[in-house]
Amino acid sequence: MAQPRFRVGIVGLQPDRSWAARAHVPALRALSEDYEIVGVANSSRESGAAAAEALGIPRAFDTVADLVASPEVDLVAVTVKVPHHLDLVSAAIGAGKHV
Repeated sequence: MAQPRFRVGIVGLQPDRSWAARAHVPALRALSEDYEIVGVANSSRESGAAAAEALGIPRAFDTVADLVASPEVDLVAVTVKVPHHLDLVSAAIGAGKHV
């Protein structure tokens, strides 16, 4: 029986310029037997929706709080600037997610 894949939510994804778009998304897709990108959350719903559409990600969450609270997400990739990591990682861990 196949092992279930980790369902990944990405925080901070800009399709044309972010580290997440250049490194995280291709790496996770290359490991698609183990990981599935299920959603994105950015600083605005519109930005997240644009990133999801541009990169073929099925869902844009309204907020980071919605992403980390979602039962659809097992693992959160925090790909924003370092000064914001503590709050975002703490929220994900507090919601019981892998980071």
